[in-house]
Amino acid sequence: MVPIEQEENNMDFNFNDQQIAIRDSVSKICADFGEDYWLQRDSDGKFPVEFLDAITAGGWLGIAMPEEYGGAGLGIVEAAILSHTITRSGAGFSGASAVHLNLFGPHPIVVFGTNEQKQRFLPRLIAGKDRACFGVTEPDAGLNTARLSTKATRDGDHYVLNGRKMWTSTAQTANKILIIARTTPFEECEKPMDGLSLFYTDLDRSKIEVRLIDKMGRKAVDSNALFIDDLIVPVEDRIGAEGDGWKCLLHGLNPERILIAAESVGLGQAALERAANYARERIVFDRPIGKNQAIQHPLAVNWMELEAAHLMAFKAAALYDNGQSCGAEANAAKYLAAEAALSACQRAVLTHGGMGYAKEFHVERYLREIMIAVIAPVSQEMIKSFIAEKVLGQAKSY
Repeated sequence: MVPIEQEENNMDFNFNDQQIAIRDSVSKICADFGEDYWLQRDSDGKFPVEFLDAITAGGWLGIAMPEEYGGAGLGIVEAAILSHTITRSGAGFSGASAVHLNLFGPHPIVVFGTNEQKQRFLPRLIAGKDRACFGVTEPDAGLNTARLSTKATRDGDHYVLNGRKMWTSTAQTANKILIIARTTPFEECEKPMDGLSLFYTDLDRSKIEVRLIDKMGRKAVDSNALFIDDLIVPVEDRIGAEGDGWKCLLHGLNPERILIAAESVGLGQAALERAANYARERIVFDRPIGKNQAIQHPLAVNWMELEAAHLMAFKAAALYDNGQSCGAEANAAKYLAAEAALSACQRAVLTHGGMGYAKEFHVERYLREIMIAVIAPVSQEMIKSFIAEKVLGQAKSY
């Protein structure tokens, strides 16, 4: 072991010039969509199509996609900068979720798709001509992905899909779906995650009923229950080999956790900024409330927690981009960021007192939206079990 005093410090916590330029460029786009815009979208539930169009026009949808298909050829680090910048602007998860799937969802296509599939699918996604949704979760399986019951039955040159999906975002307007289904019965598989296959195909509304779920927050970006009845999927729309769907899907799951973490940190920082400003400006008993340690100390803790979560998110992103194992770090980043941001959003409401309950101050919207990251795409409890098993060598508890 090299003595500590002789170790060379190769760690750089600063963004490079290109990454700073990305942040600044995206910030300029976000500045055209102030918090009143997002408050209105939270009220009327209209999809933020103007914002998505502006992000698309800037070429940001393909930030992590290969250059030969119209993307920027950058990594998850840069995608996380984009996502963080959006939520940090005050757009929150209403803004980030409008572009979210395009940043991580196509990665199974990039890694496992054929050249023909990449040429057919990626340029249209990057140009915003196709809008995709993500069909994984099911009402009777929850986080137990091995027990997915949606079936894909091979019939010559196509599959026939039947089943249900739950919490599928943007399905109201999507024309494509990335969907996982069981092609081999669970009982016939050697391993629980075997026998699942991944497809990227047309969302045929004559075969898929899409039912809107009225929910707590992020009203502008729809969540849905899908009822699939004899959906015809050509064999050429299968991503990877039959039965390798879970392996393919993993190339989207770790980036998703990283992006959720970056988005959570951004939202928490937006909430903290509002709380700190209010604490300086609000005068009670002839002094700003921020002069009281009962106000300022929790805000200081929020800052520290958010900074720590931010570092973990970008550590995980850097590991992914360098082709290194990042499952533990990606999950830890999601956990830490959700916890830190939830605390910051709660504290922002409390710092505002009664006005924190008023929509015009925005922080109540932040609190409702951060619950997405606490619950999804994987629960905090499952992450703790994963870390205990995979990192600390404990027996599997579920």
